[in-house]
Amino acid sequence: METYIINSEALQVTHLEFLIRLLIATGIGFIIGFEREHHALTKGEEAFAGIRTFIFLSLLGFVGAAMHFLISPWVLVCMLFAVILLTGISYWITANKGDIGATSELSGILTVLLGGLTFVGYLEISLVVAVLMVVLLSSKLKMQAVVGAVSKEEMYDFIRFVVVALMIFPFLPNTTYGPLDVFNPREIGWVVILTSGLGLIGFVLMRIFGAHKGILFTGLIGGLISSTAVTWVFSKKSKEQPALSMYCATAIFAASSVMIVRVFIWVLIFNQQLLRGLSVSLSLVFLAAIGITIWCYLKSRKHQKIETELPHGRPLNLTAALVFGLLYVVILFVVAYANSVFGEKGIFIVSALAGVSDVDAITISVSKLSQNGILAGTAQNAILIATISNTLIKLGIVVWAGGPGIRKQVCIGYGVIFVAALVGFLIMNV
Repeated sequence: METYIINSEALQVTHLEFLIRLLIATGIGFIIGFEREHHALTKGEEAFAGIRTFIFLSLLGFVGAAMHFLISPWVLVCMLFAVILLTGISYWITANKGDIGATSELSGILTVLLGGLTFVGYLEISLVVAVLMVVLLSSKLKMQAVVGAVSKEEMYDFIRFVVVALMIFPFLPNTTYGPLDVFNPREIGWVVILTSGLGLIGFVLMRIFGAHKGILFTGLIGGLISSTAVTWVFSKKSKEQPALSMYCATAIFAASSVMIVRVFIWVLIFNQQLLRGLSVSLSLVFLAAIGITIWCYLKSRKHQKIETELPHGRPLNLTAALVFGLLYVVILFVVAYANSVFGEKGIFIVSALAGVSDVDAITISVSKLSQNGILAGTAQNAILIATISNTLIKLGIVVWAGGPGIRKQVCIGYGVIFVAALVGFLIMNV
């Protein structure tokens, strides 16, 4: 029979659980203290606290939480008050010396709280927060470099994104209007924010890591922003420098692979039920695309290296965002109208035409309409048709704008992807 160190209605802790949690609390203090001491030694500065001190801070929170249950809740309160007081005195001393940063001091207080959380059993929360702290603490120079590289216009764009997401979107009416009862301002706003946010993520990652991290990385992150843009940029690059054709093909297929991931994301968000029929077909297309990407990447490593910057654009261009919202509304209405007048054949034609420019809008549109307007099978086929259509358009871009060296590689690669899509289409309709 297990014996308990603490056995109350609020908390039960066995000897083994106590030991495990004690070790985790010690580890949390160690990794945070290790980062802080390494930072101080690297900078040649006097550390607010090192490895041992942060371990003690974590254990102080751990013991304080134990005493909360064993003796009195006031013990933990007094410990926290003492830590905050000592931290405040330390900050006052260092601030008088000209160092007004409070990162280490706040880290110390948070470490005490993490030690307390560990004792009461919230191990996952403690570990996640500790890892996040270490990542943020160690990325100071990188974050400063990124912030310093952000232009005033980009900063204003980011602020506009926050304003749109937090101050405008929540107040949009969640009611359908207009003909065919398909226009919902809240849903339209949600679509604009999601698609803009995905582009923003790609923009931030490109800013942080840069295209110089590698052609494969450039294609993958560029695919979050626009796989068509990646195709256009590297098609032209292959004509300017034919020796780099394999590198360019790698970036193009990497971006196309991410496009399939985007389709998965939109279907998952807007109508998860469609994934049952689409998962096999889209997985075949994705595996074909990622397989071709890896093949091109391995072949490209035998050639000279390439560093090509993608046109970043702006993190949030409100005009472009509104245009996408308008495109989504138009496609939503056209698909609903085509379904009511021409049936599923009309939807397939609209999907093929919509895929010429973009897969996001048509994917989201049919995903939403399949909830109460069109059949699930029709929506699944429409999404796959739009994906194939967009793939063929990018093939056309490469054939038209790319050099002779890349055309052969891309035709082979997209041929494999096209066959995979046809197989997926047959499987889905058997």
